[in-house]
Amino acid sequence: MTFQHLETLILQFPHKYLWFVKLCAIFFGAAVGTVALTFIQRFLIKILKRTHKIWDDALVSSLYRPLIILLWLLAVTYSIDILQKIFSIFADISKGTDVIRRIGVILLLAWMIVRFLKRIEVRFYDPQYTVHPRDKTAVTAVSKIILFILIVATGLFILQSYDIRISGVLAFGGASAIIAGFAAKDVLANFFGGFMIYLDRPFSVGDWIASPDRDIEGTVEYIGWRLTRIRTFDKRPLYVPNSVFSSVAVVNPSRMTNRRIKMTFGVRYCDAKKISGIVKDIKEMLGNHPEIDSRTTLFVRLINLGAYSMDILVYTFTKTTEWIKFQEVQEDVLLKIVDIIYDKYQAEITSPRYSIDMPNGLIINPEDRIKNV
Repeated sequence: MTFQHLETLILQFPHKYLWFVKLCAIFFGAAVGTVALTFIQRFLIKILKRTHKIWDDALVSSLYRPLIILLWLLAVTYSIDILQKIFSIFADISKGTDVIRRIGVILLLAWMIVRFLKRIEVRFYDPQYTVHPRDKTAVTAVSKIILFILIVATGLFILQSYDIRISGVLAFGGASAIIAGFAAKDVLANFFGGFMIYLDRPFSVGDWIASPDRDIEGTVEYIGWRLTRIRTFDKRPLYVPNSVFSSVAVVNPSRMTNRRIKMTFGVRYCDAKKISGIVKDIKEMLGNHPEIDSRTTLFVRLINLGAYSMDILVYTFTKTTEWIKFQEVQEDVLLKIVDIIYDKYQAEITSPRYSIDMPNGLIINPEDRIKNV
């Protein structure tokens, strides 16, 4: 090859192989953009984590992956547009690149918003991220509503990208919704039941609930739009349709302010003169007990003269609401009552017994017994 031929090839290269130069430039730019976005993302995350705000570093983290994918999506689609002018095999593919770019941008934007919502949702009720955590059930409900709206909006934008009239789709969807409503009334009842749970908030995730109308009792693990999952005390999952909660009474012991101690015990009639002292000392003991809430009702009284005992009612409330600690407090109270009755007053707690009064006494003659035998 002569110098003249080489010079001709060099002069022809920019014109003949310009498509190759453009492809190299596009992918090189995408690679440089990926590296630059990675560096910027790490740099911003390191700085923004020092601010201790809820949304700033979450927004940067949510943007990173969608932007990388968008960068390479644009690189690939524009490369196809270039190649279709050189190679006929790409001609049919290039017809849809514009639509692919528009749909890709819509989907990636929706994905970015979903990623941001998921991060923010956790941080609103996590004490590590906020001084005043929000209610988890309310935050989850708002997040699901926004996610539902986002899905509908994304679908409408995609249809519009295909030049489909949205007004016709909405009209058809309204008519279909009416027909589907009659066919799926139970599903809709569960949906609105879940919506009312989110609004009224009779219970939240983590609460212990029980229903006196149904055999429902356990800890709430998940509240969905169709059903609620409850973990019973024998560790079995219980799935309850949300429509059930609109027609039954629900008790939420997790929101109790105190636990109640209520007991009745009897003292022998032969210890009747000691009753007033016993009642006074038990009441004083409860008033001074560190785990008894003196701001609530505290009641110790002789309430009944029974068939075989004088009945005393003890009615009070503990400060704790934890079941295990409550049992410990109740045990301590019972032992102190026993000490007062037995040790201090030498009285006895009676148990059911029967006695027979015989005015003339009972005379047993052994000789009569032998004769009868």
